Amino acid sequence: MIGSRSTLDTPFGPFTAVVDADGVVLAAGWTTDPDVRLLPLIHASLAPDEVVERADLGAVTAAVRSWLAGDPAPAAAVPVRQHGGVFLQELWARMRDIPAGSPVAYAELATLAGRPLAARTAGQACQTNAIGLFVPDHRVRRNDGSLGGYRWGVEVKAKLLETEANWP
Repeated sequence: MIGSRSTLDTPFGPFTAVVDADGVVLAAGWTTDPDVRLLPLIHASLAPDEVVERADLGAVTAAVRSWLAGDPAPAAAVPVRQHGGVFLQELWARMRDIPAGSPVAYAELATLAGRPLAARTAGQACQTNAIGLFVPDHRVRRNDGSLGGYRWGVEVKAKLLETEANWP
């Protein structure tokens, strides 16, 4: 299978998305080196045999542009696929339901996924999430309210949250 990738300049740095032949997002994030920082995140069972550079990924690129313009709905609707167990899949799905501008704590995310005592697993879901922005793990904080870590840098996470908090 041949996949595609595209990079857009954003106020937070270059944003790259990698999609499969059907346009399903397999990895995405803020990086200048997708070969090193994105492609290894794709599980072998999902990985394309080859990834070609494209200027535009259709609905995926449009969703990123919409998010940058203050409309997060298209990004939440873009199809995504990543490898993980049933509960990780549920946590990633619940992340997609978190409204922009309303971050939640790990414990709240675990509760949303039906397992209120699984805050550590919620943290693991954020740590292993390969699909930044489309699976918005930046909207999940530590239980004490601090930002916690972020694959793309805490500074980027803070800017993303600030941007979303200022949308109407």
